Order: sequence, then structure tokens, then C-alpha cells
Amino acid sequence: MEIISSKAILKPVLQQLHAVYERSGKDAFITALHQSVLKKKIRFPLLEFVAAALSGFIPEKEQTGITDRITGLKEIGGNVIAGILLQLRLPEHFDQSVEKACEYIIAGDQWYVCDIIGERVLGHALLTNPRKTIPLLKRLAEDSDKWIVRTIGVATHYAVKKGLDAAYVTPVFELLLSLANTTDFHTKKGIGWGAKTVARFHPQIVAQYTQQIGSAETVKQWFRAKINIGLNRSRIK
Repeated sequence: MEIISSKAILKPVLQQLHAVYERSGKDAFITALHQSVLKKKIRFPLLEFVAAALSGFIPEKEQTGITDRITGLKEIGGNVIAGILLQLRLPEHFDQSVEKACEYIIAGDQWYVCDIIGERVLGHALLTNPRKTIPLLKRLAEDSDKWIVRTIGVATHYAVKKGLDAAYVTPVFELLLSLANTTDFHTKKGIGWGAKTVARFHPQIVAQYTQQIGSAETVKQWFRAKINIGLNRSRIK
């Protein structure tokens, strides 16, 4: 598999993709993107660079149609590009971007689809617009799809690691705590990931819930284990 390792290599590729989009339309563009980018070995930051470039020449009204097509290709890198395109739409199209992200996560039906898109859309939404996103996450916690519930932990991990204000970390941790008795493997992984990150960066918040965390009736052992890992890493720092 060919490796693309720099923006310098990608820039002429992006110029060609722009030309194909303008000259030959969406179908030809998707085919060209698939062959010239998604079938190559490219690191995620460079795929994010590609997505930002695409957002500059794909008309706003056509972007979600393009993300539909990209995720339909079932390439791992396509999730990165779709996630960033939706992320860039959050300020003006918050509800639609979140809805599309959830749609792609469910359709993808894989942990990596959930995590790649969940971080870039719901995680970024939580970091940049917590007042609007926290009530949304509370609604998603009641969803019947395991990937959507997993995304709550994924989003928490991303936002907390990137510096979410402690005032907003508290209600998000309470939400994770309310999901601490789940038994689904993939959901546990996501919720545990978020809990571990909260414990690592905000041990003082976790300390306020010591009694609740210790309850065997409402909190499973896997959740306590993740909390302890995070607390241990916090002490190491």
C-alpha cells in the first residue's frame, strides 16, 4: 500500500480532486478520492487536513451528501474525513451534524467507527459547546444502540483530555456514573475510557463520588477498575 506522509504530497492531490469535482461532478470525485486518498496509507492528522481542504471547495449544501458517500465506502480513513467535515459544520448546523454522526456510527457497527467519529463530532461538540451538548448526551444515554451509548464515553475522553472546564466535567462524570452498571462489552469500553480520563485529569471530582463508586449495587467492578487506573496515572503526573 502506498504511503502518503506529508501535506506537500497531498496538496497536488487535493488540487486534482478539486478539479475533478468542478469538472466531472460528485460521482467522479468520490471515485477519485477513494483511489487517491482512502486507498493509501495516511496518518489521521493528514486525513484531517484533507477534510479541511474539501470543506473549502465543496458547497455547504452538498457536504452531507458527500459524507454519506464517503462513509458508504467503508474505509477507515473515510470516517476521519467525514468526522471532520461534520465537525466543521457544528457551529452552523449543530443538530444536523450530531444526527449524521450518530447515523454513521450506527451504520458503521464497529468500535473504530464509533470512536473516530464520536471523538471528532460529539467530543468536539462537548469541548466547544458543553451547555448544548451535555443535555444531548443525557438523551443519548437512553438510546437502545450500544454504539451510541459508547460514544458518550468517547466524547468525554476527548473533551476532558483537550481541557473541558471542570464545571462541565462534573455533570458528564455523573452521566458516566449512571451508566456504570452496563454489561455490554463495547459500551463498557467506551464508558470506562471516559471515566478513566476524568479520574486522571480531575481526581478531585472523582473523590466527591467515592461512596457512590463503591456501591456494588449500582456500579460494576469494571468501572471501579477504570477509575483506579486513571487515579494512579494522575498520581504519576
